[in-house]
Amino acid sequence: MEQMPTYAKFMKDLLTKKRRIPEEKTVELEAGYNAIIQKSLPQKSRDPGSFTLPVTIENLSVGKTLLDLGASNNLIPLSMLKKIRDVEVRPTRMTLQLADRSMKLPHGIVEDMIVKVDKFMFSVDFVVMDIEEDAEVPLILGRPFMKTARVIIDMDDGKLKV
Repeated sequence: MEQMPTYAKFMKDLLTKKRRIPEEKTVELEAGYNAIIQKSLPQKSRDPGSFTLPVTIENLSVGKTLLDLGASNNLIPLSMLKKIRDVEVRPTRMTLQLADRSMKLPHGIVEDMIVKVDKFMFSVDFVVMDIEEDAEVPLILGRPFMKTARVIIDMDDGKLKV
């Protein structure tokens, strides 16, 4: 309680006394702050669309594969997995929530499948789903693959680097 008058005086002085800045200083701002001050916004870019890669799994040429930053798993349809022989599917208790908020139980998990992108080979774990195989983009590679392959997506150039 003894400090209340001191605090009140401090607040009163802070709010009522005008102080001058001793000298002018130049402050460099980043583009985002600069746009706010100048009331101009950076130019809006068009949607770059989805990123696809031609890949080969084991000895099966898949064609285009969707790289999905929103996918926390690598997904492969059961029908495509049947085309690849001698693959052990491990059962799982995992439940997946899809983009439409529906819940699906996967068929299982396949570990350490060799995925070839151009001349590079990667070991990838897949969640096997009993879903219809998309004709254009039958496979989804998510963030685990992108981390393994050290994928860099340059939105400015619209290029993908593996």
